[in-house]
Amino acid sequence: MVEIERKFLVTNRDFISESSENFRIVQGYLNSNPERTVRVRIKGDKGFLTIKGKGNDSGMSRFEWEKEIAISEAEALLSLCEKGAIDKIRYNVMHENHLFEVDVFFGENEGLIVAEIELQSENESFSKPNWLGEEVTSDERYYNAYLSNHPFKSW
Repeated sequence: MVEIERKFLVTNRDFISESSENFRIVQGYLNSNPERTVRVRIKGDKGFLTIKGKGNDSGMSRFEWEKEIAISEAEALLSLCEKGAIDKIRYNVMHENHLFEVDVFFGENEGLIVAEIELQSENESFSKPNWLGEEVTSDERYYNAYLSNHPFKSW
């Protein structure tokens, strides 16, 4: 139940031609407190409820619990969420045995493109594709919960 993830800005759109699939994600927060975020997400045609804990000092590891729920339940829960929904297209890109999830944001976060990679350990090495830019793993401004309350366009 621990997620180990690194997050990067994306420098160009070359990832689109390398992606194996993409889908729209709409999500809101029942609680956006960094100590324990509670997220409702519609990802394609599926609903999810996710609870995340605060990240460790490096920002790479944190508790995560996720459960698939009926899409009708996700839609109902979204109506209860805090102001500031996240709307994005996620592209899945395999690069040398690692999956990068690249999110292209819309709405108040338009212009932001972030890539995430989940790892087995914080020290796991991986090859960086040419479109991967600055690492922002420890910068909480790039967490979706933060973006829902402080949109990228307002920075």
